[in-house]
Amino acid sequence: MFLDLGAGEHSFNFPVVYASGRDGKAGLEPDLAKMENINPIFDAIIEHIPSPIVNAEKPLQMLVTSIAPDDFKGRIAIGRIHSGSIKAGQEIMHINRQGVQKKFRITSLMTFTGLNRAETAEVKAGDICAVSGIADVTIGETIADPENPEALPLINIDEPTVKMTFMVNDSPFAGKEGQFSTTRQIRERLFKELETDVSLRVEETENLNWIVSGRGELHLAILIERMRREGYEFAVSRPQVITREINGKMMTPYEKVFIEVPEQYQGAIMQKMGERKGEVKEMRAANGISFLEFIIPTKGLFGYKSEFLTDTKGLGIINTVFYQYLPDPGNWKERAHGSLISCETGPTNLYGLRNVQDRGTLFFEPAVQVYQGQVVGQNSRENDIWVNVCKEKALSNMRSKGEGSKEHFNVPKKMELEDALEYIGDDELVEITPKNVRIRKLHLTEVDAKRAERAAAGIKFDY
Repeated sequence: MFLDLGAGEHSFNFPVVYASGRDGKAGLEPDLAKMENINPIFDAIIEHIPSPIVNAEKPLQMLVTSIAPDDFKGRIAIGRIHSGSIKAGQEIMHINRQGVQKKFRITSLMTFTGLNRAETAEVKAGDICAVSGIADVTIGETIADPENPEALPLINIDEPTVKMTFMVNDSPFAGKEGQFSTTRQIRERLFKELETDVSLRVEETENLNWIVSGRGELHLAILIERMRREGYEFAVSRPQVITREINGKMMTPYEKVFIEVPEQYQGAIMQKMGERKGEVKEMRAANGISFLEFIIPTKGLFGYKSEFLTDTKGLGIINTVFYQYLPDPGNWKERAHGSLISCETGPTNLYGLRNVQDRGTLFFEPAVQVYQGQVVGQNSRENDIWVNVCKEKALSNMRSKGEGSKEHFNVPKKMELEDALEYIGDDELVEITPKNVRIRKLHLTEVDAKRAERAAAGIKFDY
């Protein structure tokens, strides 16, 4: 594995400790009978890993690297003490990201025992601790000595580049599967997330929706999945990039993309990134692995994750980091498919699904409850089609032997959360509940959808 990753010879000179996680034992020899406990691993850490470079004699300096909320202690700042020491109840100086200094008194000082926090009287340089009593502390700021306050280098926090609209679910199945589905409950949960996620932004709109901005599709998808597992029910719109006006010009965010992939898949990556307005900055190969670096608009990465996994057979590694705001290249290729939309409410029927399956790719098997306006499949053409997947075969006494037995039903494509977010268009929403992820039209009837389409085109009718 080291050779496949392109490691040098120096990487092979490492100490070896044999261990059994099941038995909780370790030793320097591969003989379980001679192992007594897990201590050899801790001894190896102390022996081979260098201790932190600290100075206990200098004034207090602690860099906040994480934030945790607590219902009783309030906002908890977690970080490592670079110099000095800190005591419970002492006065400290908080230096924020703008350099503004303000004094606070520590109300609680904690260290970590395993995965739990434990109260302590004093923590010295080199140790990690958690403190409470600083109301507006955030990641990257410094807790310093009140007499000699010196700020540590800030940790950069990337600004949001992608936004989505969160809203209360108003589908025909609303309130049936989620424990928390009201405006108040969703609002409280979103604003609570701001206490720990410094890259997230939440803006409330006039029509009681929320524009949630994050670092990318994955950042927002993680928040959605976490809320879903907690029992929340809501709907979200299609992801959009956050543009900025710089020097009178509208700019769009760009990402720097780093890709490691086996050489045989390099051509597919180059083609797909080129189609998405990506520009190659660096390309090299070592030991059968290609290392590629691109500059690409953030919008160009929408929906690319699933394609990347398919093109590389799951063997590729992709990392992205914000680059800067640049002019939009334009000429974006819109999705080349429409949707198959249910025109009836009820359980899907095998007869109705078979009648529709030749028009595209279905998302459901038989006996699944759907409602009017729900997307049940992907059309192979650009336009949307309203179909009846609940249709049943009419009964008659004129039946031939073996009728219908040779008809084949294609395996439906199951749409997970990330697949749904990548799929939807501007006139579609993703309905999220603890039990299901559904794709639906913004307007649930064909008449309302046509009216909205005409209104968007500026067509007026007199009745």
